[in-house]
Amino acid sequence: MCLAIPVRIKSIDGTDAEVEIGGTTRKTSLMLTPEARVGDYVLLHAGYAINILDQAEAEETLAIFAEMSKFMERE
Repeated sequence: MCLAIPVRIKSIDGTDAEVEIGGTTRKTSLMLTPEARVGDYVLLHAGYAINILDQAEAEETLAIFAEMSKFMERE
């Protein structure tokens, strides 16, 4: 099973971007989404931004992930 995670672009340098999720940053390739801009939410999969997301959709998905994490901690 594959999982893509919504992350927010903090900065861009050519085809590389620094993205953030939950206070953690990492480098990501924008080769598949060259139209992405700083502040956009993108789906991150295997080091590549594979799609640009609407902010509301990204935030809703992140909220679901947070809820799932809390549930797993209780188990």
